[in-house]
Amino acid sequence: MRRRGEGGAVAVTAGDEAQGAERLTVDARGLACPLPVLRLAAAARGATTGAVVTVLWTDPAAAYDVPAWVRMRGHRLVEPPRTDEDGTGRAVVRLVGR
Repeated sequence: MRRRGEGGAVAVTAGDEAQGAERLTVDARGLACPLPVLRLAAAARGATTGAVVTVLWTDPAAAYDVPAWVRMRGHRLVEPPRTDEDGTGRAVVRLVGR
């Protein structure tokens, strides 16, 4: 499924289910704080426990906000935040708690 959000494109797409886990991508590039975390939270609400969510962003604050949200919600950070050569930040989260 693809959606457009205010201030930038936001995509939430279901990918292949690896080992039974739902895979989602939240594309929050071009969105300012707090929208990347809000988009992640919205995706998590509609996802199954065990889902793996890749979050993409361009706002540097998301590198701190996403891990904080993961801790506060009881989920697990599978891949810590990193920035690609093109300036896109990303992290991978497994949804384990509600």
